[in-house]
Amino acid sequence: MKYPLAYIEYLYYFHIDRDYFECHEVLESHWKNNGKERTSIWVGLIQIAVSYYHYRRGNKIGAIKMLNKSHLLLSYKEKEIEELGLNYNELMRKLERSLLDLQENLPYRAITLPINNPILMQKCLDYSNNSAIHWFDEIDEAPYEIIHKHKLHRTKNYVYASR
Repeated sequence: MKYPLAYIEYLYYFHIDRDYFECHEVLESHWKNNGKERTSIWVGLIQIAVSYYHYRRGNKIGAIKMLNKSHLLLSYKEKEIEELGLNYNELMRKLERSLLDLQENLPYRAITLPINNPILMQKCLDYSNNSAIHWFDEIDEAPYEIIHKHKLHRTKNYVYASR
């Protein structure tokens, strides 16, 4: 299977930088250039990133809303998820666990997406210069600039627009 570069970038940002805002950006651009179908698997993956962005920032209502939407959309996409090199059952379990954590008011905890295709994993490693660091670690050491990127992004755009 040929994996779009935007998908590899999404996986990189999701696992290495924990830059969920950037995950959203790269995959949304890919989605917009490939039909903009509202039930696309890309939308479900974007919603996962958005939900974890909200969760990490303490917006549990937004996180639950996005995670529920993602879970519902992806529940009909088993074949496509598997074709994208992810383990469907494990992914759904992780999303369900995160929903329970949110509902129980537990603090944010990073997850890994269950990559189970060796070709995809090698492409990810190649993209990250063969750095295996963090690919399967559920750690998050993202700096303030990544955690609050939407605020900084808006401010940056405003500054540029006002010049």
